[in-house]
Amino acid sequence: MNTYHVLIIEDHPLITEAYKKAFSQISLKNPKLNFKISTANNCDAAYLKINEASKQQGLDIILLDIKLPPSKEGILLSGEDLGLKIIELLPNSKIIVSTTFNDNYRINSIFKSLNPEGFLIKNDLNPNELVLAMESIIEGNPYYSKSVIELMRKLTSNDFLIDAIDRKLLYELSKGTKMSQLPDIIPLSISALEKRKRVLKEIFNLTDKEDRDLFRIAEEKGFI
Repeated sequence: MNTYHVLIIEDHPLITEAYKKAFSQISLKNPKLNFKISTANNCDAAYLKINEASKQQGLDIILLDIKLPPSKEGILLSGEDLGLKIIELLPNSKIIVSTTFNDNYRINSIFKSLNPEGFLIKNDLNPNELVLAMESIIEGNPYYSKSVIELMRKLTSNDFLIDAIDRKLLYELSKGTKMSQLPDIIPLSISALEKRKRVLKEIFNLTDKEDRDLFRIAEEKGFI
């Protein structure tokens, strides 16, 4: 019997249950496959389980929701930051990203930073597709839902990357942190941070707009 250790990181209980049912159906179809499933519904709980697994049996499959509340200390701002921790601590784990975001900028950023084995847009999902996605990943093949494939066709011309520092910058400024305070939080000079903010406005076509317009668009696209 092949046993897979699975971590579901998801803050919506119904979706968590849908993932569990998908694994149960796979086990019914193939009794030689067994899944040991644990769950986490926020960044802090997920990081504890990731860190613990890195010191023990590891994790084979991690279902990672991108839109999660920030950790209490504001170090992990979303599932994308958790994904970077997974790559660092559990490099052999297969990451399946799931998200409601279907924006080119956000999809591009996630692909470039995490390069997940699976990428699911929640609005595409149904029970059959969930089973198909899990089976594909187990067999060693990547799986991307329909909307992701359509978006990927549009991504090839986008070379920019909004990284963890950019997202931290947007997060801090959006909650009222002053530029003069940022070097104590982000290890960059004020001039380097100003340059990043300027580039972000260019990416979102907001060159002549106020900072609040940048925060609004960044939030709409799921970066903060």
